[in-house]
Amino acid sequence: MRITEPAGGTKVWRKAVRWSCAALLPGELVFVLCLAGGVAVPPLLRSALELSVLAVMTAAGALFALDHRRHRRGGLGRRAALGAALADTVPAPVRRLTAHEVFLSTSFLRWVTRRGPHGVRDGDLAVPYAPGQTAAMLGFFFVCVVETVALAFLIPWPMVHAVTLVLDIWGCYFVIALHASCAVRPHVIGADGSLRLRYGALLDIRVPAGRIASVRQDRRFPESRPGAVDGNGVAELAVGGQTTVTVELTEPVRYTRVLGSPAEARILRFYAEDAGAAVAALRRGPRPTPTPVSAD
Repeated sequence: MRITEPAGGTKVWRKAVRWSCAALLPGELVFVLCLAGGVAVPPLLRSALELSVLAVMTAAGALFALDHRRHRRGGLGRRAALGAALADTVPAPVRRLTAHEVFLSTSFLRWVTRRGPHGVRDGDLAVPYAPGQTAAMLGFFFVCVVETVALAFLIPWPMVHAVTLVLDIWGCYFVIALHASCAVRPHVIGADGSLRLRYGALLDIRVPAGRIASVRQDRRFPESRPGAVDGNGVAELAVGGQTTVTVELTEPVRYTRVLGSPAEARILRFYAEDAGAAVAALRRGPRPTPTPVSAD
């Protein structure tokens, strides 16, 4: 299956569209905030901004159509061609940030409606880690609320007040939604002995059962960022500034870090609220999946 490369002119066009979007988005945001704050916008400026947005969106749509046709001619199916064209048109960081916001929203709704944990099937063992950061998250949320109330009284300019109010409210929501995503997306020890390590909607590392060489309780207090790999191939997923379980692998596992960069680790250290139960489940290995008993 061959995928043709875009021509040089298409590459220049794509770069121009991306830079135009990056330049127009802040202007569109300021325009909306001006309207919300009651600031008068000259009609000529409003028309120029609307025409610019229309031109950029038209160019982006035409570029997407060209990319889709190119991938179809390269042998991809309709759905695969749509995904490849989207990947060509939208930069990877933008796609990841958009997906993260969607996952945050769905996790928040799952948490509020008290649905079960995400990604935990029959026979799997959920390994919670969110309780280890509850106090810190509550502290962050309190600071965000105090900042929102204080700035609402201190800032006299309508437009600046509207901007800071939107950002502060989003900050409060982000703290709660991040904690909710950690609560509904725990680590998972599969019925087949596999291990899935997560940090909310930001990180997802899957380890097949056959790659787990050893596991032990091991309390450490690292300072590295979640998912970062050091020179010894060690990746740490600390919660509350600590890890409690260390897993050594027979060969490295590959995963994608928070901002989209690839990583590879041979030793994984993570926090589990009940480290003893997690270690025991991993050492026990695959477990038989219970089968329903039919009544005679």
